[in-house]
Amino acid sequence: MGGTERPTVSGRRRVLTAAAGIGSVAVAGCIGRSYDRARAEAGEDELTGAVSITGSSTVYPVSVAMAEEFQQRYAGVDVTVDSTGTGGGFRNHFCHGNSDVNGASRPIQDTEIEQCASNGVEPVEFQVASDALTVAVNEDADWVDCMTFDELARIWGPGGAETWSDVRDDWPDEPFELYAPASTSGTFDWFTENVVGEAGAHRSDYEATEDDNIIVQGIEGSRYAMGYLGFAHYEESSDRIKGVPVAEDESSDCTEPSLENAKSGAYPMARPLFVYPNAVSLRENEQVARFVRFYLENSTSDLVSQVGYVPANEDLRAENLDKLDSVLDGRTTDASTTA
Repeated sequence: MGGTERPTVSGRRRVLTAAAGIGSVAVAGCIGRSYDRARAEAGEDELTGAVSITGSSTVYPVSVAMAEEFQQRYAGVDVTVDSTGTGGGFRNHFCHGNSDVNGASRPIQDTEIEQCASNGVEPVEFQVASDALTVAVNEDADWVDCMTFDELARIWGPGGAETWSDVRDDWPDEPFELYAPASTSGTFDWFTENVVGEAGAHRSDYEATEDDNIIVQGIEGSRYAMGYLGFAHYEESSDRIKGVPVAEDESSDCTEPSLENAKSGAYPMARPLFVYPNAVSLRENEQVARFVRFYLENSTSDLVSQVGYVPANEDLRAENLDKLDSVLDGRTTDASTTA
């Protein structure tokens, strides 16, 4: 991308937004600094090789930020981050041994663990951040001030409501225009299981995409549109679309999506975000081990909050680093467990 200055936060977000539309970014090509200069400035030893990251579009901005900073120290390492969706990353890339790390916006499933095991891949779970999954509507949808899980389920579940007035009588008698993640997405999985109430239960007549920019554009383009997406992607476009406060039920407080509310636990659609490196790659490739250690060490830092998520706390960071050490020295034999 040229130049030698580190990007500002807003500059980084522009890079992430543009890259999300492409689906993949080779971060090494964006640094624009020579390897020798990077070594001299950072004082780090020589390290070369490649790290491949696939998975969640929600975790994607965090991984890009981590990769960018990592390569300020290790310009000889090529880090590629590919936004494939959580499930798509596991099933099509990571569990085949074709990527070193998979980002995930929900825990790995038993069928994915089995698929990985059949190919000699050992996923290790690390929670690295938290998200405030956000329901968004058009800025002109002035009738929406709060929604409950039950109302969202009536819209997004199989055979869902056709018009706004089907949900509340005083809402417009106009059909929904719906935009949301595809079924390969961990956001889709989390939403169906925790909001609709049944894993995979989701209406099919909506615009399904792994590109969060399409969700934003769809909502922005119609007064009667609705969608859901990770908070970082919503926050980047919060001047174009409106986040909807959510209550778990009618007796609960209606809480708006924010990092503060997700951190406090007040926001009912707060959820953990994960990365799953392959233990085999960690043990056999020094650049992968160092990158994952860097990722975990910085999971408590502003790198996470700057892209729109709640950083891990110090206790979780320490737990993750201890688990990483146990994997590297062979103390952990069942790498797919969370303990």
